[in-house]
Amino acid sequence: MKVILVNGSPHEKGCTYTALDEVAKTLREEGVEAVHFWIGNQAVRGCIGCCRCDDLHRCVFDDDKVNEFLKLAGDCDGFVFGSPVHWAAAGGAITSFMDRAFYAGQRREDMPFYLKSAAAVVSARRAGTTATYDQLNKYFGLMQMPIISSQYWNMVHGRCPDDVRQDAEGMQTMRTLARNMAFFLKCKETALQNGVSLPKREEQIYTNFIR
Repeated sequence: MKVILVNGSPHEKGCTYTALDEVAKTLREEGVEAVHFWIGNQAVRGCIGCCRCDDLHRCVFDDDKVNEFLKLAGDCDGFVFGSPVHWAAAGGAITSFMDRAFYAGQRREDMPFYLKSAAAVVSARRAGTTATYDQLNKYFGLMQMPIISSQYWNMVHGRCPDDVRQDAEGMQTMRTLARNMAFFLKCKETALQNGVSLPKREEQIYTNFIR
């Protein structure tokens, strides 16, 4: 079992990474492989709605890490997406990254996100965490991904990594999140091994609220 932890902060080893790394360490203790993936600090363009991914099964733009991530996603069993708070919302880079990754991902034959566990982790100095948490979770809800929760909303507080490490409740929340995700992954694996099939899928119906 493998979980990929996506760091949406422009700082590779900042507060968001510190929270994600606590999740990663605990996942490994639970026997789950954990891999960090940093989206970088260069510009990430947003989705332009060209729908070329319908034919390409990847994003038409190949100048950042979106397609690299999609190649890895198919072999993963779970995901944790982390973001700092920017103006009481997720950062612009991770928002653009997820817009394109999820839109193109649902057009891939390997269905990299379908029924795979997901969680959001949010880092802030002080406020805006719950709005950011809600924003990130909406991606998972749309993609039929079971959302893994913890003993509190998945957030840490601090201005720098050392501050985050002193957030005792926040760090414990990260460890609980990891254990909950590991438990879910093991339950899913056991179910599939014992003949429990994935849900029946219907051809999806699209409407524009008029017809």
